[in-house]
Amino acid sequence: MCLAIPGQVQAITGDDPLTRTAEVAFGGIVKRIALAFTPDARIGDYVLVHAGIAIAILDPGEAARTLAGLQGLEVEGE
Repeated sequence: MCLAIPGQVQAITGDDPLTRTAEVAFGGIVKRIALAFTPDARIGDYVLVHAGIAIAILDPGEAARTLAGLQGLEVEGE
């Protein structure tokens, strides 16, 4: 099973749509993520990330619901 996680774009580097990357925040962790599949992503957007690649731009409400659901799983797993 594959899992994609929402994160918020904090900064973007590069102008070429195929090589642009972003610093994406996942809670307190920030990772460098490829934006080749989401060329319209902007700072402040929520993106769905799988294997280091943003695969979709999310509506903020959908991102919040997904993050809340994941947080609930974390509590149950403790």
